[in-house]
Order: sequence, then structure tokens, then C-alpha cells
Amino acid sequence: MGLTKRERLIKTLTGDQADRPLVSVWHHFLTKEQTASDLAEATLSFVNQYDWDWVKINPRATYLAEVFGNRYDFSDYQWVFPRQVEAVVKAPGDLSQIKEVAWEDSAPLLEQLEVVQRIRLDLPDTPLLQTVFSPLTVLLFLTGNQAYVDQKMYGADNPIDLQLLFRHYRSDVHRALHAIALTLKDYVKALDVVGADGLFYATTGTAHPKLFSLEQFNEFSRPYDEIVLSAMKKGGRLLHTCGPYADPERFNDYPVEGISWDPNAEGNPDLTVKLDKVKVAGIDHDLFATRDAEPLKEQVKASLSKIADEPFLLAPNCAVSPQATVETLTALKEGMERLRGE
Repeated sequence: MGLTKRERLIKTLTGDQADRPLVSVWHHFLTKEQTASDLAEATLSFVNQYDWDWVKINPRATYLAEVFGNRYDFSDYQWVFPRQVEAVVKAPGDLSQIKEVAWEDSAPLLEQLEVVQRIRLDLPDTPLLQTVFSPLTVLLFLTGNQAYVDQKMYGADNPIDLQLLFRHYRSDVHRALHAIALTLKDYVKALDVVGADGLFYATTGTAHPKLFSLEQFNEFSRPYDEIVLSAMKKGGRLLHTCGPYADPERFNDYPVEGISWDPNAEGNPDLTVKLDKVKVAGIDHDLFATRDAEPLKEQVKASLSKIADEPFLLAPNCAVSPQATVETLTALKEGMERLRGE
């Protein structure tokens, strides 16, 4: 009798090769992400159609900013971001408004806990990882910024410059980040209770040197990341460092089991990089928006040849397009099934 999906993931993330390669894909369900029932239904339909080995739950990109008071118009999206109606931090003095929030009192957190519960009921043996953004990423959203270089949040007219806050309001920034981290810490503990197997922890864009220097990252991200990640005692933590210049090696000493990054993006190492954690990568996420599956097949073949001798999770380098085609998703599923049969 073969391993279960959960056993297979645990074996891989503890550094052993499982009986076969694992694969998963995820994207946003933009018209189905405003309620727990809709998101759970859309996720289950997607997972059941393609039989992924593990599930990265994809909530609204803004859900954690909503916890602290940001408001958005969900009838108006730009890419995967709803239009910002109000940001909590409009001036430096507003940092004091960011306080610890109990998950029991937060509609967005209760909603996502319900999503996990609903999916768990239908998929009792499939590993579920909930997406959680780093406190520094959340603070970017709360100030009207995006976690990408030279971009502001859709709908934000005058986002606050975090470099200004770092220079002149450092202690206030630390208090805000600590409040966010404590909120997420207790949320992560609740995720464990309701059936999540781990986290997909996104330090989205924050490793890029044009956003933050390494010294700033170590001061304003690292200590708060550790608070949140250490709350998931069972492990199952995949860290995603997004976009170009993502520096996956920076996270070798983090309390995580896997590291996800984009080996194809500018300034990033390829799949052969030496990491102390399990690699979570191998498929260009942009390849899913076309009906031509041949480039995807070729890349999967090339990626597998580079990492076949080590434990890994074959996955897109970031969320694939919400318009990902049946042709590419099916080709990936069928290709992995053929590989499993060999």
C-alpha cells in the first residue's frame, strides 16, 4: 500500500524522497473569494478536477489588511487586487491605530478558518496549507503600498513612504509590526486547530533590494516572521519569496521546511541553487495562460532533470493566471500521472 498524500508531503518536507514526485498548482478565484462558502467550493472543484497532491488555499490578496481596517471594493479589480477604498495608515500618526486583533473578533480571519474547515471535511487526507503574508507585507498594504517595486495599491492615491517611516518613526513601525505579528501568531494557532497542515508564508517582494536593504529586512521583517512561523509547531511551512531578486538563500535559517521562488526571474538563482530547505518551484507561472501546453511540458521535463535527485515539490513559481487554461493544467496533471506510472 502506497503513502497517503499527507504522508508523502511530510516525508518530502523532512528531507527524504517520497515514492513519487509531488505537484500542485494554485490561482485566485476572483469571483469566488468574497465568502467562505464560495472560496471553499471553488478550491474543492479545482483540486478535485486535477487531483493535486497538496492544496495552497488562495484567499483574497487583501484579507490580512482587512483584519486591521483597510477597506476594498470587490466589484472592481486590477489583476488580483480589489480597489482600495481606504487605508488605515494615511499619515505617520496612524501607525498607532494598528493594534493586536483577536481572531475571534475578526470577520476576515473567521472566514478563512471556515474555509479550512469546509475544505478539510471534503478532503480529509489532502494536505492543506493556508496562505499567510508576512507582517512587513501586511504593513505595506496598510500604508497603501504594494509589495512590488515601483507599484502602489490599486486605488491608493498617496501611499505613505515606508522609508520615511523607518527613518523618523522607527519605534512606531516596530510596535505596529509586533501587533500584526501577534495577531497572525494566534491566527496560525487557530489554523492548526481547524485542520490546516501548514502555511504558505509569503514574504511578498520584501527581499527586493529596491524595496528594503538587507539591514532593513533583518530589522523590520525577520524578527516578526519568526514570531508567526514559530506558531505552526507541526511544520509544513513553505516560504514564498516573490518576484525578481528574491534571494531564496536568505531564508535558509528560517523555521520553514520549504522555499518557493521564481528561478526564471531576474536576479534569482536557478533550480540548481544549494538550499537547506526543500525547493518548491520548477514551472513558470506565465505558461498557464496559453492553450499551447508544449512549452510547459518541456519546462517540466527540464526542471525534473535538475532536481530529480533531491526531495522537492514541483509547483508554479507564483500563482498562475486566474485564466489558466484547461489545456495546460490537464497537460501537467497527465504528465505527472505518466511519470508516476513509470
